[in-house]
Amino acid sequence: MARRSKIIATIGPASENARTLKGMIEAGMDVARIGLAHGTVDEQIAKFQMVRAVAADLGRHVGIVVDLPGPKVRCMPFTDGGAELVEDTQVSLGVEETKSSSDHINVDYPNLLQDVQLGDSLSFGDGQVVVSIENREGERLKARVVHGGKLNGSPGLHVPSDRLRMSSPTDHDLELLDTFVEMGTDMVAVSFVRSAHDIRRLGVEPAPRGPMVIAKVETKAAVSNLEGIIEASGAVMVARGDLGSEMDIEELPHLQKYIIQECIALGRPAITATQMLESMVSAPTPTRAEASDIANAVFDGTSALMLSGETAIGRDPVNAVRTMARITARADEKFDYESWAEHIQAIRRGSRSDAAYLRVTDALTMAAARTATETDAEAIICLSRSGFTVRSVARFRPTVPLFGMTFDDRTANQLSLSWGTRPLIFNEQATPAATAEEAVATAARVGVVRSGDTVVVVSGSSAETHATDTLRVLRVP
Repeated sequence: MARRSKIIATIGPASENARTLKGMIEAGMDVARIGLAHGTVDEQIAKFQMVRAVAADLGRHVGIVVDLPGPKVRCMPFTDGGAELVEDTQVSLGVEETKSSSDHINVDYPNLLQDVQLGDSLSFGDGQVVVSIENREGERLKARVVHGGKLNGSPGLHVPSDRLRMSSPTDHDLELLDTFVEMGTDMVAVSFVRSAHDIRRLGVEPAPRGPMVIAKVETKAAVSNLEGIIEASGAVMVARGDLGSEMDIEELPHLQKYIIQECIALGRPAITATQMLESMVSAPTPTRAEASDIANAVFDGTSALMLSGETAIGRDPVNAVRTMARITARADEKFDYESWAEHIQAIRRGSRSDAAYLRVTDALTMAAARTATETDAEAIICLSRSGFTVRSVARFRPTVPLFGMTFDDRTANQLSLSWGTRPLIFNEQATPAATAEEAVATAARVGVVRSGDTVVVVSGSSAETHATDTLRVLRVP
């Protein structure tokens, strides 16, 4: 079985050249992530254009997601190769200077002294370094290092989100968004989402006319408001770094399973992120725990897994992607497809949704996955303008190959995030029946199905109904 779980890889100094990008795509990168928290806009535009050019040269649909910085509190840069914070030593935190050192840390958040309280635990980066606030002296906070480690560059400083006065998206986020919407970005990730209102504040057109919106779940408020956030978003990311700082660490694995399940049941791709192959920033092979973590995320039902520093600053980005692809492909083979489909069917039958088109879509997409199995079909071909039909079928994790057939390049790029889906472009015809036949013929021309194969074709009868309401079983001529 070919790999079904998708791979997102972050583009950074180690991978922002055409040769490495080509190697990453060939190794299994489905979506390129461009983080906008670092570097200049011109540098990020150059990355965007390079990904587009390399993907076009390879004839591949590679989605691009731009990750907005959000209300992230960051340290002023650590100079001279970074600084080591030693456990049980004291450091001070303030806002008045432009550089940081091992005992004198400055941050870019003016309300730090008002929002942080005595006794708070603050973590840096992905939580490896933790300090506890002991007292205040003048315009600086005094903290004890609870867990030491090295800090480089301008790492994030996690302030409890329920006290953070910054809203998401920020004005700077919206300025960056305008730039990359004009560039034609396929997806945009929103940091520190607390409610569906944060998603609506973006003001972008619905996908595929606009970018697919990915909500990053990394706050307590987001967990509390999860259903509304999922419904307002195109996809959801389990951002385990900050979420692990917000919640008790023993709750994180259970939250991961819960968030993924809720996303997939509603037909939204779910992304698992943070420290998937962290050791491969410097090592040639992952730890055993990392391999198990990736496989378990696949077993949880995740649609995609994300690499961050491993490909942005790691020693061998291509090897990191290749390793992720091998582990996920093997986990995909062992995934419990039958139980998962039954589980999702049960959730959807108990859904509170009263929308008639959703009930029709639920019934038909459940039937499509079952029909493909019972007819020994070689593939499911989904015809979709927006990608809705494809994602609706993908919820049930069909065992046969799933092809997302669309007339729109941006939809095809957005489908690069959807589990098990290979996007293909074809030409719409005058009638639904002729369109289905043309889709099958296109799939045959590109070699993904052969003459005599049985295929299940799923589509909506019209754009007005919003429903996936047509299922055909066809034989490839």
